[in-house]
Amino acid sequence: MSKRTRWFGLLFISIAVSLIIVDSTIVNVAIPSIVDDLKIDSVQVQWVQESYTLVFAALLIPFGTLADRIGRRRLLVIGVSLFTAASIFAGLSADGGLLITARVVQGVGGAMVLPATLSLINATFRGRDRAIAFAVWGSTIGGMAAIGPLLGGWLTTDFSWRWAFGVNVPFGIAVVIGVYFTITESAAGKRERFDVVGAALSVIAAGSLVFGLIQGRELGWWTTAKTITVGSLTWPLEVSPIPFCFVIALLALAFFIAWERNRTRHHKPTMLPLDLFSISSFRNGNIVALIVSLGELGLLFILPLWLQNVLRYDALQTGLILLALAGGSFLASGTASELSRRISAVAILRIGVALELVALLMLGFTLRADMGWLPLAGLLLVYGLGLGLASAQVTNVVLADVPVEQSGRASGTQSTARQIGSALGIATLGTLLFSSLSVHLSDQLVSVEPGRRAQIVDAVTNSAGATIPGLQDNPATAQVGRIAAEAFTGAAATAAFAAALFLGIALIASLFLKRKTVSEMQRESNEVHSSVPDA
Repeated sequence: MSKRTRWFGLLFISIAVSLIIVDSTIVNVAIPSIVDDLKIDSVQVQWVQESYTLVFAALLIPFGTLADRIGRRRLLVIGVSLFTAASIFAGLSADGGLLITARVVQGVGGAMVLPATLSLINATFRGRDRAIAFAVWGSTIGGMAAIGPLLGGWLTTDFSWRWAFGVNVPFGIAVVIGVYFTITESAAGKRERFDVVGAALSVIAAGSLVFGLIQGRELGWWTTAKTITVGSLTWPLEVSPIPFCFVIALLALAFFIAWERNRTRHHKPTMLPLDLFSISSFRNGNIVALIVSLGELGLLFILPLWLQNVLRYDALQTGLILLALAGGSFLASGTASELSRRISAVAILRIGVALELVALLMLGFTLRADMGWLPLAGLLLVYGLGLGLASAQVTNVVLADVPVEQSGRASGTQSTARQIGSALGIATLGTLLFSSLSVHLSDQLVSVEPGRRAQIVDAVTNSAGATIPGLQDNPATAQVGRIAAEAFTGAAATAAFAAALFLGIALIASLFLKRKTVSEMQRESNEVHSSVPDA
């Protein structure tokens, strides 16, 4: 394959990644229209939003391993085809059950796509070219996560929520056709039997952990926060199901490790070769990836709530402001290209995390209930630049020393670490946001009668701030609304500082990653890997 063709292949890989990342955020702003059209209840609303993320996170490791077995390009094509078909059914859904089913299938397709794209980049590009390719891949993830709400708001407002899914179809078809002409098939040289038990244990471990993190605030971290029903069944205990989810995840992980070790001793194929963790860049890089994701993407959960409920922007205006973050992320791909000439991937990673850290600290110090959009957009631009650099190069570092024949399962592991980090970040920062909001608001309403104060605090907290505009517009409660807006702003600043703390830990953890010199990267770029023959 010629060098030029590989870069065209990267274009189609980036489009494939864009589809699955956008779909994790595009639906959020379309939910009100979906509720009005399909008349779904609150439980179905939750599953429309979260079934995709849950299935996606649970299946990354098995599909990463399968990519090594059957071919990475083949799995990418299967995943995009399945994702595109599910998007059609989602857009045509006549009720909530069909839409949730389509979202589950989308999650299956997305879980095929992400590790396949990563392992294809790892197998196709070497040295400095790989640093640039991962920069494009990482910037795409950061940018499209921010563009999702804008795209969803525009399509829902000007057309229909159904087009939030329908937009995937032409791009999915383009990817399926494009990869056949631009990407050479890549697979492990030796076909091995699939480790079914290991796959099942990994799915249970990742799925139950991510479910617990997603649902913890809603269902209660320890005691049940509300009556929990599934069909005709009701949860019978005062203890929330969330602790049981975490116990199941821990047990499944322990059994997974024991099972994989036993198969290794008997020279049988494994779902995840545990000796990969003896590679310091893979082991330490995954830890950094988890912590970075923990601090990064929680912000995308908090900011839209604050922008709409405190600054009172609509969904489209909120998306336009978040476009600054996307612009910074896309700018990072060009910046990384220039930086990779002079410094290592680890150094670029540190610069990215440092930029995010500075932007979050500035955000925490400057957030105000009457803040203008221009300074906010400037901080988001810097944050997006750091996000693009860090997201790309942490992946480059994790896979740098992994043998190409194991890049699929290594990619699945790295993607799972990032998904768990994202879920943990949203859970942690979300809980901190609402806990802090409750405390701030209660403290500032000391002059209000206790019973009335409790009602206001519960209403503002349980609605995630959505009651604030109504309080401000009513002359009788305008002062309370102003106080609630200030309290929400203070809580958002607290969450920004917490995210900055996580990124500070990630920056310290990155000090344990090995740096490669520019000369070493140049030597690698001159290598032609046996799995990527020139056409």
